[in-house]
Amino acid sequence: MLNKKILVVDDEPRIVDVVKAYLERDGYRVLTAADGKTALNLARRERPALVILDLLLPEIDGLEVCRTLRQESNVPVIMLTARTEETDKLIGLELGADDYVTKPFSPRELVARVRAVLRRAVAAEAAAEAGPLVRDDLIIDPTRHTVTRAGQPIALTPTEFALLLVLAQSPGRVFTRLQLMDRALGETYEGYERTLDAHIKNLRRKLEPDPAHPRYVQTVFGVGYKFAEEKPGF
Repeated sequence: MLNKKILVVDDEPRIVDVVKAYLERDGYRVLTAADGKTALNLARRERPALVILDLLLPEIDGLEVCRTLRQESNVPVIMLTARTEETDKLIGLELGADDYVTKPFSPRELVARVRAVLRRAVAAEAAAEAGPLVRDDLIIDPTRHTVTRAGQPIALTPTEFALLLVLAQSPGRVFTRLQLMDRALGETYEGYERTLDAHIKNLRRKLEPDPAHPRYVQTVFGVGYKFAEEKPGF
């Protein structure tokens, strides 16, 4: 993780200073921005490995920044927010954020979240030697960290890709939410099961021909999720 660039976006200087100090102590290079417009310009120019993003920002709010970042890249995003309503968190996750931390927060926990999210971004490396996974017209390439369906690229966040890869590597195996979080995301947090469901919803929206009737990522009610087994002659 040494020298990876992290962009911290928050309009409270005290919070920025604390987060910056803890991240630098952990070996990261830290860029900072106090408003959404500056954050987007920095992200485009510096191409950070991860963005820590406050929701309540001047110029452009954090949700709009997240939406724009996701349209332009797959950079991992951790939301930093004073909002405690679950709806706000799920909206951010649906826009493509990878995780969230609610203020007030422990700087050590935030650094742990950064490590975990960055691990997701490179989780496919261990599976690269096995080559692409092919299912009908769906191709998952761990080496290139890409997914295509019928020859068309599907842009996934690092978290979405990690979840898909774990499921696709074991078709037919049912993963509980906790098992899937542990295998794909590396760490679990209190209340994280609902955010996992949000990531699965986003993944299906991008991946499935008909998200209402999933062909690949299927729900096993009362248990968790699985990648559908290929049927003979299918």
